[in-house]
Amino acid sequence: MRYTVQDIAELIHAVFLAEYQSEKVFIDTLAIDSRNIKNNRETIFFAIIGARNNGHRYIDDLYKSGFRNFVISDESHYHKKYEQANFLLVKDTLKALQLLASEHRSRFNFPVVGITGSNGKTVVKEWLFQLLHTDYHIVKSPKSYNSQVGVPLSVWQINEFNNFGIFEAGISLPYEMQNLAEIIRPQIGIFTNIGEAHAENFVNLTQKIEEKIKLFQQSEILIYCKDYEELNNQLRKSSLLKNTSFFTWSRKHNADLLVVKVEKDRQETNLKAIYKNNFIEITIPFVDEASIENAIHCWCLMLYLNYDNLTIGQRMNLLSPVAMRLEMKQGINNCSVINDSYNSDIDSLSIALDFLNQQNQHNQKTLILSDILQSGKQEEKLYEEVAAMCKDKGVSRLIGIGEALCNNAALFPENSKFYKSTEDFIEQIPISSFKDETILLKGARTFKFEQISKLLQQKTHQTILEINLNALVANINYFKTYLHPETKVMAMVKAFSYGSGSFEIANILQYNRIDYLAVAYSDEGVELRKAGIKLPIMVMNPEVQSFYNMIQYNLEPEIYSFKILKEYSDFIKKNTKEKVAIHIKLDSGMHRLGFELNDMNELCVRLKNNHQLEVKSVFSHLAASDEKDHDDFTIQQINNYTEMCQTLEKHLKYKFIKHILNSSGVLRFKNYQFDMVRLGIGMHGLADSNNQSLIPTVQLKTVISQIKNLQAGESIGYSRKGRALKSMKIATVPIGYADGYTRKLGNGVGVMMINGMPAPTIGNICMDMTMLDITKIQAQEGDEVIVFGEEYSIVQLAKAAETIPYEILSCLSSRIKRVYYHE
Repeated sequence: MRYTVQDIAELIHAVFLAEYQSEKVFIDTLAIDSRNIKNNRETIFFAIIGARNNGHRYIDDLYKSGFRNFVISDESHYHKKYEQANFLLVKDTLKALQLLASEHRSRFNFPVVGITGSNGKTVVKEWLFQLLHTDYHIVKSPKSYNSQVGVPLSVWQINEFNNFGIFEAGISLPYEMQNLAEIIRPQIGIFTNIGEAHAENFVNLTQKIEEKIKLFQQSEILIYCKDYEELNNQLRKSSLLKNTSFFTWSRKHNADLLVVKVEKDRQETNLKAIYKNNFIEITIPFVDEASIENAIHCWCLMLYLNYDNLTIGQRMNLLSPVAMRLEMKQGINNCSVINDSYNSDIDSLSIALDFLNQQNQHNQKTLILSDILQSGKQEEKLYEEVAAMCKDKGVSRLIGIGEALCNNAALFPENSKFYKSTEDFIEQIPISSFKDETILLKGARTFKFEQISKLLQQKTHQTILEINLNALVANINYFKTYLHPETKVMAMVKAFSYGSGSFEIANILQYNRIDYLAVAYSDEGVELRKAGIKLPIMVMNPEVQSFYNMIQYNLEPEIYSFKILKEYSDFIKKNTKEKVAIHIKLDSGMHRLGFELNDMNELCVRLKNNHQLEVKSVFSHLAASDEKDHDDFTIQQINNYTEMCQTLEKHLKYKFIKHILNSSGVLRFKNYQFDMVRLGIGMHGLADSNNQSLIPTVQLKTVISQIKNLQAGESIGYSRKGRALKSMKIATVPIGYADGYTRKLGNGVGVMMINGMPAPTIGNICMDMTMLDITKIQAQEGDEVIVFGEEYSIVQLAKAAETIPYEILSCLSSRIKRVYYHE
């Protein structure tokens, strides 16, 4: 099934604004994200208009990069200068994308499984693939592609070699599922469960179930668990399912598969059940309840497909975990290591390579890849596709591990290296040969790439700060819902990006098209430039000795006084003939730094007389935008700022960017966003502790190093401040005041969470260690300890320490390992 642009225009009922008559080109890729497009000739870009973004904005950049096929809904973005491109005009680009996928789906007739539910969709899909791939050529959703755009992109993958499909569908609003149902058209349905996930936009659980049921209105069979009583009741009485049969399972009620016994060992679970009046059983290598539920859904499908239970049991016992996130850690020899070493398939490889491409801190990008074991594709074709993908996505060097990769080595560039096994790689390659590069580990679980990960990671102690990059992006997008489409965003990455890491965060910000970055000192800006950050960077505390670096690395100083203005002006006159950008800081009432109202006339004269200085922006800082009691003062600051800006603009006779709102200001004073806003702690989900839409991005955790049993009267720690009033049990954890865990939190003021229970500190906080009272907690050495996170928030920790989250984050030591993950 191949489509020309003309075929696509007919299928989506588009009007050609421009039809470029060149040789016939077949489209193989549908794109909605301009950042991830590589194969430009055979791609068609759908300019989707969403709540936070508009794809039409990127048409000009795409055209300049060689893209020639566009579907648009806003005719104003078409220009005759795009003379060598095809432009298809539709009423709604999202509907057009969905229609095209639906038309494509209608041309194939083989079994398709559709999966929905509040949780478990991706795991069930991936496990079904693991269980069935040896018998079918399966097409499936990549990762969690289950949205209004993810589903059509998934279904577009279907080709003539496939004979089985598995697609997941997720919704967050009423009336969305009908669109996905028309695209997927599943003959077999799986409803995993029902819960509160994404429930905020539904009146109640009943409405949410009714909406999800729409996926299965044309299905022959629907698999679900009867133990979700409201789900069971709704399914049984739904008029949409009058032609659909049910395959049910339960632990409590009569069902097609009645699970009668669940026996958990340390690392596996044995499930015994009754099916068609026979006792059957399987064992799975998991013990958590979510995995047990997901596995039973897979068991039901295999029984429905008439697999014998012996085969099912053998395959179930080999199930491997589904990696739901990519992790990036600091590596040896100034490397960055991205760990995705739990599975290896062609779809997840593409996603992992996109994440690799977002990293600009090193020019060298290395992929360590194992054989892909479950593709369902002919071997040579598979590795031709892998080789093309590596080339398209800018991989500098491939290291292949496995028999199949060795057999297909000729398909890859000459600098590639191949090893028969992980053991051969570890034995033969000098680890010191990895230097100043970003390394992606992508391996099937059987290859045990965790051994390679341990070798490549920088050795640090066991205290880890986890940074959720998805949450960071979600928070930025949430703030953007408060902004006008044209309002720019400056991201504050000073102080090691509030302790989260500078270039790692800056890479994500650049990828997500933030307009400006701000750092405290020039050396922070220099490091970002060396790490490949190309965004404009404002330096908030320029120093005379740093002026040369600011010119060399194209950094833009904040000018806040006549003294710094004169020093910078004199330096510029002596060292360059070019115009340089500056940012003017105004003091509107905070009284920290900045020009005041009575400085305006002199400032205007000095700026007008220096033709080398170009004022890029003029800004001020709000003192109390997060405190309602001071709203009158905040408005007065904004008025003072506006008056000073008007004076500057009148005398300079050109426009500059204006910005005064910080994170809290965006949420509370959105009528004063001017041309740009500044996001700092808000990006990390901490601008407003009462705002449920913001997601904290950081979690600090450590482990129990040692457990001791003490008798009444014994003391703990320096100065014997901790006392055992009765027999007690304490745990020592490797975090102390040298790591940023302040001494104020000692002697019961602070708590950490162990196995869901609060463990108060006891005794003084040491430089490298803290002791905790775990008398009432079941724990053992090596157990995870949450310093702050979901269970005990950084806001609670800061309150206990009589400070603010800003200080807690910015004081975290660099010796704490930072782990960045992308789900």
